[in-house]
Amino acid sequence: MRILAIADEESRTLWDYFEKSKLEGIDLIISCGDLDPRYLSFLATFTTVPVLYIHGNHDDKYEKMPPDGCICIEDRIYVHEGVRILGLGGSMRYKPGPHQYTERQMKMRIAKQRFSLLRNRGFDILVTHAPAYQLNDGRDLPHQGFRVFRTLLEKYRPKFFLHGHVHMSYGREHKRYDKYMNTHVINAFEKCIFDFEDESPGDHLS
Repeated sequence: MRILAIADEESRTLWDYFEKSKLEGIDLIISCGDLDPRYLSFLATFTTVPVLYIHGNHDDKYEKMPPDGCICIEDRIYVHEGVRILGLGGSMRYKPGPHQYTERQMKMRIAKQRFSLLRNRGFDILVTHAPAYQLNDGRDLPHQGFRVFRTLLEKYRPKFFLHGHVHMSYGREHKRYDKYMNTHVINAFEKCIFDFEDESPGDHLS
């Protein structure tokens, strides 16, 4: 399964200079948040594959303008061709506003998924906006990751963890690829293509 992961910044290659051939071979599109809903709707128009999304901390406009033809996977496990995908959007709470959570609030969101996690026997891909604590996150509160995400990775050992929020343009400490235990960690900033079956995706990310 070939997956296009996107986040934070609209790709000019996919939007301003779009050619339908650029989506050939893509089996699934996953947005990790903070993208213009019109951008997601645009991509959904030119593909027959599912376009999944969660909310970033700047996605309050989705309430009035949800992405057409796309599927919100917030607080649920979505299964595509046997691959179980858990979505948990938002960032650490640093000011008043939607799609921001304290560590305790994020733990409560995850606790509400316990029956779904049990029924689905875990998940294969964790999709979040914020990174995990001390795993490609920032030390300032707005870009700090959630500790409970590390707990999820340690307990369920998913194959992939996709996140956004920390732009690769922020500095060298924010990497495209990392690995935590058996989980491949991918920063979806702008766009990134990988194969779910790839055992060494860090060598082949495009």
